[in-house]
Amino acid sequence: MVAAVLQAPPDVPLAEARRIPGNKGIWAGITCEFVEFAVLFAVYFVSRAHFSEAFHDGAQRLSVVFGTLITLLMITSSYFIACSVNAIRNGRQRSALRWLVAGLLVALGYPVVKYLEIRWNLAHDINGGSGIFFTVYYYLTFTHLVHAVWGILGIFWVLARLLFQGYSAKDYSGLEALASYWHATDIIWLIIFPLFYVLA
Repeated sequence: MVAAVLQAPPDVPLAEARRIPGNKGIWAGITCEFVEFAVLFAVYFVSRAHFSEAFHDGAQRLSVVFGTLITLLMITSSYFIACSVNAIRNGRQRSALRWLVAGLLVALGYPVVKYLEIRWNLAHDINGGSGIFFTVYYYLTFTHLVHAVWGILGIFWVLARLLFQGYSAKDYSGLEALASYWHATDIIWLIIFPLFYVLA
């Protein structure tokens, strides 16, 4: 069954089925993103090893609801964008457009929820100076937000190109590149969420 899933469709050449999605430029960017967050995660674990009690107490003060909402938004938007790639790959231009618009609308919910979370944090005296846990928390989550905003701007750009039929079933590497970047940003959040909201 697994072999059947991995097998390329009959009308798709094997070389095409095995190619890396997107383009070399986006994967260079994704690699830099992963390296950047690898350093930040190293800071997290070193800080947690030295201030374990502060990390445990700090996590109890965060709102798991906001963290869960962001997680659901990231996963859902990633799914919609993947559906857009699948649609354009099969020559369904209008369907690809609808899925991408849906992905954009859901993705825009992330900065909105993050803004509400920050307001909630500040109302509960949680800021960057509230201790080592919150310093690391703000630094990592703000850095992720910046990367997500870049991704949202990328969605706008790809959406504009898709509106003017800049992609087709034969050429959709730009849409794939966006999807690859957004999935990478999604994966990073799926690491951030448990580290701060669940496991600390």
